[in-house]
Parts: sequence; C-alpha cells; structure tokens
Amino acid sequence: MKRKLIAAIGVAGIMIGAAACGGSDKKDGAAGGDAKELTVWLTVDAQKNWPELVKAADDAIVAKHPGLKINHEYYGWPDKNAKLDAVLATDKAPDVVEMGNSEMLPYTVKGAFAEVDPSKFDNSAGWLDALKASVTYNGKIYGVPYYAGGRTATWRKDIAADSGITATPKTYAELTADLDKIQAKQGDKFSAWYQPTRDWYAAMSFVYDAGGSIAKQDGDKFKANLSSPESIKGLTEFKNVVDKYMKNDKTKDEADRPIVYGQGKSALVFSPAWEGANAALPENDKVGKLAEKIESFVMPAPSGKAMPVFLGGSDLAVPVKSKAQALAAEWINAFTGTQGQKGLVAKGNLPNNKADLAPLKADPKTAVPATAAESSWFVPMAPGWGQVEKAKTLQDMLQAIGTGKKTVEAAAKDADAAIDKVINTK
Repeated sequence: MKRKLIAAIGVAGIMIGAAACGGSDKKDGAAGGDAKELTVWLTVDAQKNWPELVKAADDAIVAKHPGLKINHEYYGWPDKNAKLDAVLATDKAPDVVEMGNSEMLPYTVKGAFAEVDPSKFDNSAGWLDALKASVTYNGKIYGVPYYAGGRTATWRKDIAADSGITATPKTYAELTADLDKIQAKQGDKFSAWYQPTRDWYAAMSFVYDAGGSIAKQDGDKFKANLSSPESIKGLTEFKNVVDKYMKNDKTKDEADRPIVYGQGKSALVFSPAWEGANAALPENDKVGKLAEKIESFVMPAPSGKAMPVFLGGSDLAVPVKSKAQALAAEWINAFTGTQGQKGLVAKGNLPNNKADLAPLKADPKTAVPATAAESSWFVPMAPGWGQVEKAKTLQDMLQAIGTGKKTVEAAAKDADAAIDKVINTK
C-alpha cells in the first residue's frame, strides 16, 4: 500500500540527469529477438504478492524461446530509481523496468526508454486513460500500463447515523448537505471532511471536474492554465471544502492522513482507496473497530458526474539501451496481457484496461474503486513537469488559498507564472 503513495509522489526525487542516454528508434524491440538473456526489474510488490504471475510470464516466454535465461531483480520504491540512474549510465541496463506512473515522464523526456508499438500488447485499445497518458509523450508510446489504484471517498457510517444520515450520498448536493449536518452535530473541533490543503491530487480533481486543467498543450508547447475561468471555478470549490469542513492545520499535506483519520477526528476522507483500510489497521485505529465503521463510495463531483481522480499505478518500460527489446516486449505482454491481468485483479489490484475493469463494478468488494477509476486525469506530459512537482508549485498555491494568504485568482496567477517558466524546459 505504501508503494502507491511513493509512486504518486516519486517524480520529485528522481535523479533524471543520470538517465539521459542516446538510443534506438526501433519500436518495441525490432532488435534483440535472438537474445539469450533477459533482465527484468520489478518492485518487491511482485516478489511478495504475486511471484506465481512472474513465473507464468517467464514460462510462457521460455516455451517460445527455449534456452532463454530470465534474470529478476527486485527493488523497494525508495531505492529503485537511484539504482536505475546508475545503470542507465552504463551498458548494463535492464531489459524491463517497473516505474510508478508519475515517474515515467522525466525518464521518457531524457530518452531513457524505447518507443513501443501498442498494437502488440493485449487490450491496448482499452488502456485506462490516465495510465495511457502516463506512457505517452509527443504522441508516442514509451511503456505499457501494469496495474492501477484509484481514489474513493471513505466515511464513518456511525458518525453519519448520529446526524440522521442512513445512506452514502449520490450527488454533490447530497454530500455537502450531509457534511453540513455532521459538522453542525460534531462541532468546530471536528473535520466533517479531513481534506489536507496541500493535497494537490484532490484539488486538481475539482479543477478537472470544472473543465479546467493544470496546463494546456498547443502544438509542442505547454502553457499553464490554472487561472482560466474553469480552473478558478474548480479551485474555488476546493477552497469551499477546506473553509467549511477542514478544521485542522491548513498547511499540511496528505502524508499522515490515514493516521489522522484513524484518530477519529473526521467523518470523511477523499483519498487513495487503501487509505481507509490503512487507517483501520490496529496501529492506527484509535476509534476501536474502525474497519466496521467505515464505508467507501464513489466521490460525487460538483459537475454532477463522478469526481475525476488521479489514477496511481505502475508501468513497465524497456530501456533504450536494452539489447533484448523484442523479447522484453514479449515478456511484458505475457505479464500484463489478458491472463496476467486476471491474476493481478485476483490479488486486489485494478486492471490496466477498461474491459477487465467492467466486471469489477458488479463485485461488491471492488465496485467502488473500479467505478471511480473510470473517470480520471493525469499530469501534463510536458518536458518540464518534473520541475513543477519538485518546486511544489501546486502545493504552495493551495496553501496560500486555504490559509487566505492570497485570493484564488491571485494564487492561480502566480502559480501559472511559475509553471510557465519551467514546463517546456527539458
């Protein structure tokens, strides 16, 4: 679970300079089909949770290429990119590497990954929008979505019942009406909606729901768009939530949200789907039997639709220095294709494509995250996006808005100016 958070924020810490390298223009391994060895880097999630799926992919490829030796290396999320930076500067790059979806862009911009032909991968026509965006740069595809994790609303059934509420809200008007009742009932020291002000993943969901965006692409250039009327509308809705329902520190980010929620000082969080369950772990649960008192639902949005969510997840890429690109592509398809997705879903993940996502909506255990994942957004695939994240421009803008230091309009204008300085810079 922790890996999803790290994947979502990891781009800020990437040492992209070491990833720069030249390379081949051959799609998904026109070269390397006769290689004798294949080196695959995955995170420890695969090693711990679904090693049988890795073996199944290995067996499928070895059956087609007798004698092929497949080497696996597993890394924790905090260590992987430092190791990758080091080997990409040598001639010993892996042939397949797992990347958090927000980690892809800086490496792709620097030319670290080979272009792939999506037609050679199962279900590529139905890849989830946000995951497809994470592997797309300048209209070309540089990776394959692996699996996903969405965001949902999680609230306390017992606290809602104390205010006479017996069902989860289906519209934004119902949501705010319910929260108003809860806030009035619980008092000013209680956050009806614990929404960390600097949580830009949540704030941008309001922006995209209102038709705005962080930046817009015009040809091969990007321009910041937070001060557009649509984005201002979304930011204003976000400010309304923080002003009305967030009774905690207005300078905090979302890092300790499960811990705070576990302390029982809030009714609702809008967060990665696993955070509610994390709050209910014995070490975080200060409420007592919190797991029995929480319920998740698809977050309704002011537009009347489901709230578009930032879709975290993993991709698999082929380093441009790989000498076995063709076999690497075959292995990725064996691992992430139709059979592989069935195995990943059985392990509790969301699949990489809409066809496999559809039946999950009918299963009570997966219906909420599966439905929420259908509407998603992703960061601008601009060459300088990594610098925007590293500078924490969005977080600082949101804090200025939430604390009242700046008006929404002034904060958005300042953020646009800061973004425009770097977003087109490689």
